[in-house]
Amino acid sequence: MGQVNSIRHSPEGQRLPNFRNLGVMLRILLGVNLMAAAAALVMSTGVADWLHQYVGMAAWVQPVLLLSLCLLALIGPLLSRLPVWAGRGIIVALVSLLAALFADIWQLLGLDFAAPSDPLKSALLAACAAIALLTYFDLRMRAFSPAIAEARLQALTARIRPHFLFNSLNAVLSLIRADPHRAETALEELAELFRVLMRDPRNLLPLADEIALCRQYLDLEKLRLGDRLQVKWKLIDVPQKMRVPPLMLQPLLENAVYHGIEPISEGGTIRLRLMRRGNELHIDMSNPCTSDPADKDGGKSSGNQMALANIRERLALYYDLEARLETRLQPLHNGHNGQHEFRVHILLPCRSEDL
Repeated sequence: MGQVNSIRHSPEGQRLPNFRNLGVMLRILLGVNLMAAAAALVMSTGVADWLHQYVGMAAWVQPVLLLSLCLLALIGPLLSRLPVWAGRGIIVALVSLLAALFADIWQLLGLDFAAPSDPLKSALLAACAAIALLTYFDLRMRAFSPAIAEARLQALTARIRPHFLFNSLNAVLSLIRADPHRAETALEELAELFRVLMRDPRNLLPLADEIALCRQYLDLEKLRLGDRLQVKWKLIDVPQKMRVPPLMLQPLLENAVYHGIEPISEGGTIRLRLMRRGNELHIDMSNPCTSDPADKDGGKSSGNQMALANIRERLALYYDLEARLETRLQPLHNGHNGQHEFRVHILLPCRSEDL
């Protein structure tokens, strides 16, 4: 996939799916197998016969499908440079050729039940399936057009900004009377943060900028909380130039401060670890909290869940199924007063241009 500077969706003129995208691959696998199951159902006379028909058909369909996916993933960048009609023609021709070839091989091996007896019929069936899937992806891209996705991203980011502004101003107001000098420093930090927040939410930004934003935010909170807030960073082989969605980590840190550290009288430590493993970036964050794991609907917990849902949806808009966000709440072994540890794990794909 080429470099992504904005949302992941193709420009309006491009209608070929990205065959290296995990979500595209899974949808193709599911779609082809559903078509095979439907074809077997039409040809069968009962449940047992349907199962027999489907197993036989799958023995021919799966090798064709998997080899087609591998080849399309390899030549995908080349296809994207061609006119859309030419790319579609090559895809249909390639799939049809593979289907006819495997039909011949299966016949030579004596597996008559596993493929149509006529290679031409096999090629025609494969072509119809390829055209159907290409049509599905074209309609899906139109439904999730860049304009719609960008509007959704702006709406999601707009939910975060007022919340961040409200909490940040409260932090500064709490310092004005107690320590005017620290309040002035906090206002300077806040002004710099707002400058970053005013960026276009549709554009990805370097990971180094997101980390810098998080450090500035934590410095602002540390002015307010003092030694009650401790932060430990661990960066391992992090691709600083990797482009990530804006405000991906800051809302998680805000949750860690307001739902975790602040309610605890003695405070606590937020731990962040960013590490690249192969073509994946793993982000782990943990913080102590006093929330009951069963309390999902009350007060602050609902705000926490809303922020997590917001980030999940934005990751899906940018990366489809290639990214994920997981959370876990577990008791602390040495925790006091029923303290727990809240963990967040984010996985992002690393592109070759990010390394």
